[in-house]
Order: sequence, then structure tokens, then C-alpha cells
Amino acid sequence: MPTDVSAKTRHFTESVIREMTRRALKSGAVNLAQGFPDFAAPSELKEAAKRAIDEDYNQYAITHGSPNFRRAIADKVRAYNGIACDPDLNVTVTCGATEAMIATMLAVINPGDEVIIFEPFYENYGPDVILAGATPRFVALRGSAYGIDRAELEAAFGPRTKAIVINTPHNPSGKVFSRTELETIASLCRHYDTLAITDEIYEHIIYGEARHVSIASLPGMAERTVTISGLSKTYSITGWRLAYAIASEPITSAIRKVHDFLTVGAPHPLQEAGAAALRLPESFYVDLAAMYDRKRTALYAALRDAGLECSSPEGAYYIMADIGALGFRDDVEAADFFLDSVGVAAVPGSSFYHRPELGRAKLRFTFSKSDETIAAAAARLRTLKQKLAERRG
Repeated sequence: MPTDVSAKTRHFTESVIREMTRRALKSGAVNLAQGFPDFAAPSELKEAAKRAIDEDYNQYAITHGSPNFRRAIADKVRAYNGIACDPDLNVTVTCGATEAMIATMLAVINPGDEVIIFEPFYENYGPDVILAGATPRFVALRGSAYGIDRAELEAAFGPRTKAIVINTPHNPSGKVFSRTELETIASLCRHYDTLAITDEIYEHIIYGEARHVSIASLPGMAERTVTISGLSKTYSITGWRLAYAIASEPITSAIRKVHDFLTVGAPHPLQEAGAAALRLPESFYVDLAAMYDRKRTALYAALRDAGLECSSPEGAYYIMADIGALGFRDDVEAADFFLDSVGVAAVPGSSFYHRPELGRAKLRFTFSKSDETIAAAAARLRTLKQKLAERRG
């Protein structure tokens, strides 16, 4: 019986984030590792899903998305993102943003191509590039503000650069790419004839003066951008697996072909409910941002009170904390200690970097949790100093 596996799988591991969730469940730790809400989805969505099932939207939808959902997506993309969008020509509905990303990669990348990825990064991007047969090129976001070094970025571009992956608001750092930064990226994309693949799943979760800008809305970028987003984070329905890719007609056609043979289609009744979600009033998004701003403040204060250095994020729902002064060998040892001794699960920072040394003094915590969960985590974090003292003996 053949036992050899694909050489591609030797270049990456299973998800560290999801492994930390499994360990948290087993040990009874407060799970601040994986970014899913532990509170209820909006009642309007749940009722819409029930109605869709009762109305017998229970068979396959059109592979690339039900007409009702695609129309709602196109309306939203035009109004919020400022991107021209035809529901029949530019929208592909996928099983989560994860599938949208790999379907896009497989649709546009050829063996020998290169893809630029900013680090830290969401852990799927590197494996996606490898599975698509390309070579990832990594560019570090620098300092506490996770800024772009233009010289380093431009040096990563070359004749084999097929695409650059942009994630804004950014997981894990909480950075929101500014219009100026996106214009810098756009100018390089135009100069090197490079595609921008942008993950905007946290687009409605932003704070203070930060503003979400879609790079596809910038001059000359609509035809060379694939905009990926979805409903998981905004509407607290990560288990529904509803997302979409917006692209020009030729690229959309290729994405749809790949999508068809990856998953066939997303759940039909949930797509009908998704259309209802996208038509919620503006007050929903104001309340969403205010809710997460409150949770951000609470977890930030808990981490700082525990003695951790961290910056307050501009968007998304994660905080990267510096654990360099706590005396651990590395981030993995620190994450194990937080899980086993403190009772709070976090993600080792090195899992977000190609160069692990860049993340060895960091842990990522999420505040996409109920107020009760965050309070429980804060109570456990208050024991950190005592636990560290006991560890040092």
C-alpha cells in the first residue's frame, strides 16, 4: 500500500490556532486562542435561516451562489466598499473566506509564480500558496504599528510576482492598512503587473479614527484585485461558512471553475439567510463596533494589569502581547504556561511568521468572546505574576 504523501504537505503543519482550541477544551482553559464568538448570533439571522429551511431552500443552489445572496453581496460591495460589482459576472459565493482564498490561488497561480505575503500573517496564506504550486515571499510589518518598509516591499517584487496577499483589518496584529499604504501597494501592483488578493473579513470591526479602504476601489486596481470577505466575523456565524470573492469577469470565471470542484457550493438555506444579514440597518454595524470596542478595552486592560506589554488594535478582534520580559524560552513555552498554569489559551506568536524568531516574544489573544468569558480570563490573568514567581521558585 503506497504510503508516500505529497511533498507539499511537508512544508506546513496543521493549524496551531485550532490545536490550541482543542487543548483548551480538554484542559478547561478559557479559550482566547481561536477567533470565534461564544455568544449568540443575531436573532434575525437565525429566524431567516429557519424560514429558508421551512420554505424548502434545501437543495443545491447555483454553484457560484444563490441569486438572492449574490444580489445582496453586490449591493453591499458597491455601497460599502466602493467597488463596481455585477452579481452575475463578479461574485463567487464560497464555503468561508478560507475556501475563497484557496480557490482564488488555484485559479490564478501557475507553478513557478511567486506570491508576496506580509508577516505576521493569518496562518492559511502560506500553505495556500504552496498548495497552488507557487513560492511565498515574505515581507515583515515593522514595529508596534506594524508599518510597511517600502524598500523591503519593493525588493520582494520581481518578474515572477503573480500576486500579493493583503489582510485588512489585519489578523493577528489588529492593524488597519491606511489609504496611503494601500496606494503604495497599488502603485507596485500596477508597475509589476501584479494581482492583489485582499482578505477583508474583519471590514466592519474597526475602532476610533481607523477607516476601512478596499484596495479594489483605488484607481487602476478593480481589474487586478480579488476582494474576499464574508459573514463569519461580522454576524457571529463562523459555523455557517458563508463568504465570497469579488473579481473581474475573467478571474471570476476561473475562480468559479475551481470552486465548483472544491466544494460545489455553500449551504443554500444559509445563503438565503445571509442575504437578510447583508440588508440589516446601519445601526447594526455601529452597535457591532461599539460592542467590540468595549471588549477590546476590557481585554487590553486585563493584559496590561497582568504585566504584559501590548498595543491596542485598530481593527479585528485580536491583541498581540509581548511576553519577552517574562523569562520564557520562547512563545511556545509561554503559551503552554498560560494554558496549563494560568488557565488561559492563547496562540504562540511564531505561528504567524515565516521567520519564527520574529514572533518568539509574542502571544495572540482574542476578545471575540462574551463579557463573562473575558471577565473569567481577566480573573485568571490576575494570577499570572504569582504563577510566574512560583515557577521561578
